[in-house]
Amino acid sequence: MRAFPGFEGRLSSEALAALERTGLLPSRTHELVRNVMVSPQTGLAGGRADLRAVARELDDRLCADPDLAALSGRFLFVLDDGRGDLLARSCDLGLVALDSTWAQLRIGTGWGATVELAEAAGRIAELAHEFVVRRGRGPGAAWHVSELAEALAVQRASDPGLPDPAEPLPFGAVPGGRHVEVSETGLDQQVIEDLTAAVDHVIVTPWRGVLIPEESR
Repeated sequence: MRAFPGFEGRLSSEALAALERTGLLPSRTHELVRNVMVSPQTGLAGGRADLRAVARELDDRLCADPDLAALSGRFLFVLDDGRGDLLARSCDLGLVALDSTWAQLRIGTGWGATVELAEAAGRIAELAHEFVVRRGRGPGAAWHVSELAEALAVQRASDPGLPDPAEPLPFGAVPGGRHVEVSETGLDQQVIEDLTAAVDHVIVTPWRGVLIPEESR
């Protein structure tokens, strides 16, 4: 939402209300901290697990905890579904799926416990809350997990079942849909209407692109 133009850094009440009606702004207080990056093709094609439910639960938990509104707007959660496409992405907290049931947590630049995917969102939200407790206040407060004086959690060895890092998703036809490159000027209304004519949602990717799933209408 921070990319939308406004007057003196603020959207008009009408524009804000319109955004809220889309469902893209579930929490005004937590909008800057809902930084959850997920393997774009998860649940569409490939990967070891479908992380869409994990991502939704994590977002819900972030918005439900008033204390997490204090997270830095640069605090990043990264969820890799086991294909390795986000493995090289730095993060504060996250996970990599080992199979359809288990994942290893990412904690700063290291690795955490191996957990069941059904519990993963809760564990990550708890770690985020613990970070807020420990980060301190004022100009010297930590912005990222790696800046804490002491480890946020016990560091573990990386699981031998972790994938190798994968190349970024190429543009064009890909398993599960089509990856469209977005120029620095963005997409105009006609292009958006053409791309979304047969689908009810699109997926913004970390590579300045939009993944258009195969027809879902």
